[in-house]
Amino acid sequence: MSGDAVVSAGDTAWVLISAALVMLMVPGLAFFYGGLVRKKSTLNTLMMSMAALGVISVQWVVIGYSLAFSPGSPILGGTHWAGFALVGANPNMTYAGTIPHLAFAAFQAMFAAITIALVSGAVVERMKFGVYLLFTVVWSTLIYDPLAHWVWGDGGWLHTLGALDFAGGTVVHISAGVSALVAAIILGKRRDFGRAPLVPHNVPFTVLGAGLLWFGWFGFNAGSALAANGVAANAFVTTHTAAAAALTMWMVLDLIRNRHCTAVGAATGAVVGLVAITPAAGFVTPSAAIAIGVLAATASFFAMQARARTQLDDALDVFACHGVAGIAGALLTGVFATRGVNAGGGDGWLAGNPHQMVVQVIAILATVVLAGVGTGVLLTVIKALGGLRISLADEIAGIDVTEHGERAYHGGDLGELAGGLGDSIVLAHAEDHSRSAA
Repeated sequence: MSGDAVVSAGDTAWVLISAALVMLMVPGLAFFYGGLVRKKSTLNTLMMSMAALGVISVQWVVIGYSLAFSPGSPILGGTHWAGFALVGANPNMTYAGTIPHLAFAAFQAMFAAITIALVSGAVVERMKFGVYLLFTVVWSTLIYDPLAHWVWGDGGWLHTLGALDFAGGTVVHISAGVSALVAAIILGKRRDFGRAPLVPHNVPFTVLGAGLLWFGWFGFNAGSALAANGVAANAFVTTHTAAAAALTMWMVLDLIRNRHCTAVGAATGAVVGLVAITPAAGFVTPSAAIAIGVLAATASFFAMQARARTQLDDALDVFACHGVAGIAGALLTGVFATRGVNAGGGDGWLAGNPHQMVVQVIAILATVVLAGVGTGVLLTVIKALGGLRISLADEIAGIDVTEHGERAYHGGDLGELAGGLGDSIVLAHAEDHSRSAA
């Protein structure tokens, strides 16, 4: 920490605005996910994102930021900055020399919050809400924080190795996608999976959410330059270009396969492009961003088709969208990165450095192992202590009513809300139980 460092008003303003943009991604994700579920699960799905913003923001101040970024070992940061001790108005020269240390910490808090919210898309409609809150805190502390230190922390082993991850391809998207896959396997499929149509109840919500995510992603990626400079401008343009290319490619694939360009498909394609460009945004050219968007959209599209032919109930295809696209983006960063875009980055394969691909593969594998094994252990322990799922009766009644005591919509068809006319008696019983418990 340097008391003599000069704070740049422009850089500070940009990073603070970027932090606000990333925060906006959380309600954006809530709408994106919320529109994809059934009516009776809308509020719970929204709450899984919004609650994560609250819970993890507190965890970040108490210990998360310190574990991720304070001086420590190659594996984990220390406790020097617990409670944001010594995190103030002066710059931290290790991470961002022209903005207040507090601005950097606040910016990173939003990343931590949205990462665990991404995982929730795999477990919607069936995980106990209290269990989910516990999982968010433990997962962020034991998986996200160490991984952030590995990749971005001073002395982190993947950072020292030279892994390129501009804004969170490994730290955010691969970790969330792999954890979501493991969570879906351990939690098991929904009662109606394979027995009844599980279609989105509000496609406009999903399109609105995708738009908010796209808008907020400019802060996510361009803000990761931590300055109002040319790298930020490049990240801004590559972010938009990759999203546009992936959306276009998804519509083409949708048209070929289904003879329709669906709104859900277009929204999904845009998000996939945003995911894929995240590790590369500040290291590649706009032309490379087109290739990244097209290739990632193709990989995720077919991964989603493959998942649909299995019994895996990754409800909102988090692994296909974030895990697969995140892996594609991390690999393609190793292909297209060039110091001509960012002198502080590195050259990839096409710029004459094929070894970068080796480093990227190591970073991907390390992320997969930490997130996959860590999530499996955490959920197995929690399951043994008190269970993960709501009861069958509660699932039939609807998780909004049984876990939150609320409905997103009033009126309508009771049979639809209950999952079928034959379930209406169970619905009434579940509501009586909910009122008694309250």
